[in-house]
Amino acid sequence: MIRILNVEPLGYSEIARNILRQAGELTEMSLSRQELLEQLSGYDVLIVRLEHQIDRAVIDAGTRLKAIVSATTGLDHIDVGYAHASGITILSLRGETEFLRTVSATAEHTWALLLALLRRIPQAFASVCAGEWERDRFRGHELDGKRLGIVGLGRIGRKVARYSIAFGMDVAACDPFAEEWMSEVKRFETLEELLANSDVLSLHVPLNDETRDLLDARALGLLPEDAILVNTARGEIVDENALVAALTTGRLAGAALDVIHNERDPQARYASPLVAYARTHDNLLLTPHIGGATFESMTKTEVFMALKLAAFVQTLGANSYSI
Repeated sequence: MIRILNVEPLGYSEIARNILRQAGELTEMSLSRQELLEQLSGYDVLIVRLEHQIDRAVIDAGTRLKAIVSATTGLDHIDVGYAHASGITILSLRGETEFLRTVSATAEHTWALLLALLRRIPQAFASVCAGEWERDRFRGHELDGKRLGIVGLGRIGRKVARYSIAFGMDVAACDPFAEEWMSEVKRFETLEELLANSDVLSLHVPLNDETRDLLDARALGLLPEDAILVNTARGEIVDENALVAALTTGRLAGAALDVIHNERDPQARYASPLVAYARTHDNLLLTPHIGGATFESMTKTEVFMALKLAAFVQTLGANSYSI
């Protein structure tokens, strides 16, 4: 029987668990990296979220591995090339366009971040909890009439664009790979044009060789003064030192980020220039990659991936399944 290890089981969907139990022998354990390296050799399937970096060392430790399952579209936490070279199948949400249209969590979190930053909600809440009631101190900014620039008009970018229209924003985007275009969204052919015409810039592209450090010092300098940056994609898309410099000098009014460089490495997180800056400045808002972390979205995606794994197991001649 296929042995399945779910290494991040906290809050996992019970429906998904039942599917997995019928697909194979399911073990669920929250493991440290060292524990994962020590125990992985006994399993055929590894299920992960985003806590672990599945690099060559982990893949080499999985001597029986036939599949790695991740309910994500981004796969920068997995060495996909090395896994494939090792004969391991990667099962993910990448390319599952029809299903992904039903998932809105990250697009909604983009707006949660933006509104919290512009209306200074974390600071206002902390003030109230401290016994204060200082209305004028927390005067914020409106979105109506502002120009929103979207980098990447894919599934999430399109949802963000729809929401922006409801806020009365003028929305534009740049995406050379978009097969469809929204009639309400102005199209810029180059990133430089989009940057120069964005009061708020929101990033919705995957991390790859072309997008790594896409927003470097030069690109950030093309944004209008007092612009806002929102990133719910991947941290490595933005040059963090350049962003800190732009915030420090006041070149940018603020940034709201759900992702940072090397976020799965505790030492890297501790040394992050963004985390250090956020400790003493209120024009940078950080959340710990919770964009997709809603009860609804995680249940949907875990069930979808459990069914996908069960179908894969069937191709190996393993047990049949039913919900």
